[in-house]
Amino acid sequence: MQTQRQLLQNTSRYPLEMGILFVLAVLYLPLLVHWYDGWVNKTISIEHEYFSHGVIGLPFAAYIVWQQRHQWRRLSERTHPWGVILLVLGGILYLAGTPNLLNFSFPLVLTGICLWWKGIPGLRLQAFPLLFVWLATPNDLPYLIAPYIQPLQSFIAGVAAFILDQFAIDVTVREIYLFVGGRIVEVAPHCAGLKSLLTSIYVALMLMYLTKAWRSRWKMVAFAATAVVVSVVGNILRNTILTFLYGNQMDRLFHLFHEGLGGDLYLAAVLGVLVVCLLQLDQKIPHPTDNQS
Repeated sequence: MQTQRQLLQNTSRYPLEMGILFVLAVLYLPLLVHWYDGWVNKTISIEHEYFSHGVIGLPFAAYIVWQQRHQWRRLSERTHPWGVILLVLGGILYLAGTPNLLNFSFPLVLTGICLWWKGIPGLRLQAFPLLFVWLATPNDLPYLIAPYIQPLQSFIAGVAAFILDQFAIDVTVREIYLFVGGRIVEVAPHCAGLKSLLTSIYVALMLMYLTKAWRSRWKMVAFAATAVVVSVVGNILRNTILTFLYGNQMDRLFHLFHEGLGGDLYLAAVLGVLVVCLLQLDQKIPHPTDNQS
């Protein structure tokens, strides 16, 4: 009863905010449910699964918006022309009927609302929440950039072969293919850690916001470099283990570690190491002063 009373009070005090929130819920709640169902239950395409960091990223963005609600209300209302343009474009994409266009309409409409309602100051205030929403929106970008990460695939395959050779395991590497025990293991883009790399960078951005590291250019570079290194090293170890398991016909363990619970635990371990490393960096690199960039 108390919750209903508070809701009615908020509706009467902030009718425009509540109205926009209601419209957004009607339009995009089914889409968000579809995203979360695909990410959690792995019923979404491989390319869209690369954006599963949205499971934590979207609530984090909503939390930031809630924390900044008082600053938002203090901003004067000023309509920017691009706000109307983005809202119209978002509506067109929503009605297009194509999944990718429908996905992109969500961050477009949110960005348009900020510009239409509060102008550039509103966009600046909500820059981080919007960034987290944009980077969590499923699209075909991983499919488009996959052909360009072959050098990374070859590097991981070569290092994995070197590690296995140190344990007297007969292994041959040819570009992105590993031959062990008469079986072939391919270091595909997914196996090369493109998903964990994107997730690691996303988590690094979240920590940059929480620690205010984005105010320091050196901290931003250090955070980004650490995210890349941790992701690549983790995937070298993962591919080494997968090659060993598959080459020795331990198929059950291979599938468990490749696609099952082991894969999720591996990603959680990589992110855990990343968080620890980034927090250590934040402590060791001095905080920026007013005179620092």
